Amino acid sequence: MPKDLYAQSGVDINKGNQAVKKIKEMVKKLGIQEIGKFSGFFPLKQKTRNPILVSSADGVGTKLKIAFLMDKHDTIGKDLVNHCINDILVYGAKPLFFLDYISTGKLEPAIVSSVVSGILEGCVENEFVLLGGETAEMPGFYSPGEYDLAGFIVGLVEKKKVIDGLKIKKGDLVIGLPSSGLHTNGYSLARNIVFEKLQLKVDSPVEGLEKTIGEELLEVHRSYLRPVQTLIAKDLIKGMAHITGGGFIDNIPRILPDDLGAQIERIWPVPSIFEFLVKAGKISKREQFRVFNMGIGMVLIIDKNNLSKVEKVLNSNKEKYFLIGQVKETKGKNRISIN
Repeated sequence: MPKDLYAQSGVDINKGNQAVKKIKEMVKKLGIQEIGKFSGFFPLKQKTRNPILVSSADGVGTKLKIAFLMDKHDTIGKDLVNHCINDILVYGAKPLFFLDYISTGKLEPAIVSSVVSGILEGCVENEFVLLGGETAEMPGFYSPGEYDLAGFIVGLVEKKKVIDGLKIKKGDLVIGLPSSGLHTNGYSLARNIVFEKLQLKVDSPVEGLEKTIGEELLEVHRSYLRPVQTLIAKDLIKGMAHITGGGFIDNIPRILPDDLGAQIERIWPVPSIFEFLVKAGKISKREQFRVFNMGIGMVLIIDKNNLSKVEKVLNSNKEKYFLIGQVKETKGKNRISIN
């Protein structure tokens, strides 16, 4: 048998095929179309007069480091999917399909299939499809046992239904929907506090937290599609902000007209994980709300006259919510004030 020079160089095509085989088996069980070819096909059957495709690409940042430390890879893919869903949801788009990209120094089929299982779970729960993806083995590029993960999502919205924030006015209300934890942002600071400053391990218990610090940090980024899509259908939302990198300070202004800002009242119960990080890291209030979501993962801007209708929809979906502020006029750079 001739030597497999490519394998000796660090790229094992056979392991790549094993990973694809495992993924195909999972996909087949879920009744999803076959993947693993050069490209994916998606039939546009939606009945819209002026369809707008909305797309986004993202990753999960250094949250991956927590997955590596815990050797737990079955939820990080769901983080990726839900993050991408929320990024297109803010425009009123409903997801159609998803593509993933996984790159690693040495391909481990069991780990790759575990990651993809989370991606599939996120797609199935939100009723759209994993259309395909890419698994790249790049020896010498990553530290042993590590990988990177990215996703690409495409959704659709009728042109006249696009939520662009242009109709937002002074006096509109700000509604906050709870997060499930850090979601996928602020992990570089969180890791510095937890593992560098405090020298904790992922299995360390922390007073005031119900889970170990690793479990708290790996809590899955939630999707807001289900509680929000009825509000979108009823034209009850003027603007939405996914509270990701940049927190409240940078994300809310992205949906507001240039002459408007928002007064936020911190009236919701801030999850213990944030209180712990803020205290341990001695983080200022402004930085708290610029780095972390502080317990609010999605912000909705609504007309004050529609508050009862919005509350009725959210209650029917058993979705917790908080009336956290109001839109105001502003001329300065600090458009978001937090009390």
